[in-house]
Amino acid sequence: MSSTRARLFSAVMMLEHIDWQEAADLIITGLEKTILQKRVTYDLERLMEGATKVRTSEFGAAIIENF
Repeated sequence: MSSTRARLFSAVMMLEHIDWQEAADLIITGLEKTILQKRVTYDLERLMEGATKVRTSEFGAAIIENF
């Protein structure tokens, strides 16, 4: 299984490559805010004290909420 964050960063790099910085920035902002809220998938939850483990779909929804 591939990392959700790795796929998102690949999308960010593609958006930057096609000069759509606004969209790339939204993804980065959403990802940063979601991680700061400690709403993360298992791979990060096990490394972060006080984090809440969520499913991949919930993580994606949280990122979108934080755009």
